Amino acid sequence: MEIVKRKLRRLVYKADTKLKEKFFPLTKNGKRIKSMKNVHLNKRCFIIGNGPSLDIEDLDQLKGEITFAFNRIYYIFEKTDWRPTYYCSEDDKTIFKSKDEINNLILANKFFPINFPRDYKINFDNAHYYLFKFRGKNVEPDFADDIVKGIYWGNTVAYTAIQMAVYMGIKEIYLLGVDHTFSKMVNDKGETIIDPSVKDYFSEEYNNDKDELYTPNIERSTRAFTAAKRYADNNGIKIYNASRGGKLEVFERVDFDKIISRKERLIV
Repeated sequence: MEIVKRKLRRLVYKADTKLKEKFFPLTKNGKRIKSMKNVHLNKRCFIIGNGPSLDIEDLDQLKGEITFAFNRIYYIFEKTDWRPTYYCSEDDKTIFKSKDEINNLILANKFFPINFPRDYKINFDNAHYYLFKFRGKNVEPDFADDIVKGIYWGNTVAYTAIQMAVYMGIKEIYLLGVDHTFSKMVNDKGETIIDPSVKDYFSEEYNNDKDELYTPNIERSTRAFTAAKRYADNNGIKIYNASRGGKLEVFERVDFDKIISRKERLIV
């Protein structure tokens, strides 16, 4: 009986997902996402992680660049005039705890999954909402060719930003502050790995309630980054890791100081 119930739930979920994919492009939110198509054609961008390697001076040099940033990046705002071009948050625990701070951010482009207003009744002022798609927790995610029909979950908001950037026509993507390691992590087997020598975020304030947030699964996010690299390699897109240190080795590493001083793109 339980097996039948599980199969029925899966069928209902698949049907509901197909309906969402069919009708979301026709909604106001779907049309707003569609308007992003190729808005930065052949440009470069920087995707900013919240790792301990994130440097304020680097952010100061990113003024005028296309940038994506996430979650509690606002803890660094009082130390720099830089602000991200695009802000995104999709972690429900972070949003539940920080929704007021996030809503008060004065940023032109804020993005969230549609389930927050739809399922949790959490609305943000002047927000863009996108549809989330899941393949499963322990499999490599797909990469969205058309984010109007949904953005694939990859266990890291950076993967969402990469899909957005590609849809916007960006051909050269740099990751910065994506350290890809935490003091407490969990693997696919459910085992907890603890390394007290590792600092989690750029700010101690960020760490105050980390035990109340999700414990990162680096194996899942590595699969997402691998999916991004495969898609990029097959579609003439370059993704580089410009982080100062960290443990993300999926992408070719480059020197941020050399990149930021270069105005032309590496792509020929």
